[in-house]
Amino acid sequence: MVNTYLTETEREILEKARIGIAGAGGLGSNCAMHLVRAGLRKFVICDFDVVSASNLNRQFFFRDQIGRKKVAALGENLRRIEPELDLELCDIRLDSESVRKLFSDCDIVVEAVDGAETKVMILSALFPSGKPLVTASGMAGWGRSNAMRVRRMGRSLIAVGDGESAVDGGQSPQSPRVGLAAALQANAVVALLLGQEP
Repeated sequence: MVNTYLTETEREILEKARIGIAGAGGLGSNCAMHLVRAGLRKFVICDFDVVSASNLNRQFFFRDQIGRKKVAALGENLRRIEPELDLELCDIRLDSESVRKLFSDCDIVVEAVDGAETKVMILSALFPSGKPLVTASGMAGWGRSNAMRVRRMGRSLIAVGDGESAVDGGQSPQSPRVGLAAALQANAVVALLLGQEP
């Protein structure tokens, strides 16, 4: 698949970039899908979980993939869009050491995990490197689309979401808002790579 809406220079920049994605759930699977459709070809994607029926309301998986490892199923789905991908799929529960090692060669890392503690661990492990990080917080529930926004927090951290609607705050994760956050993350990645403001 060739994105004919890109210039040759833009296409080359996107195809050479290596993107790390920590998490292959609602954010990570959808963000990866958008990035592949945008013309990116090199990824390191890490997750330890399996696809469950409860994931299908918001994640880029299908019913016949229930019970499979998320990274393997996601790799299969992404290759249906673009067979010529360079995918490093890591079936691992990330810790600070593995985060630094696995994403060391990535140009940008997308934080797409559940749980505040894991988010903080990933950001703490990678922030000192100065590597651009795109994180998300606040995407549960319905409506309030205009509350979803992109914020630059310092030189290397981009945050998307409304910053407050948490799943553990009594709201459920639903496809429209989770998908919106994932699309904002992907859009920020492409903008950063092309030298634009995310």
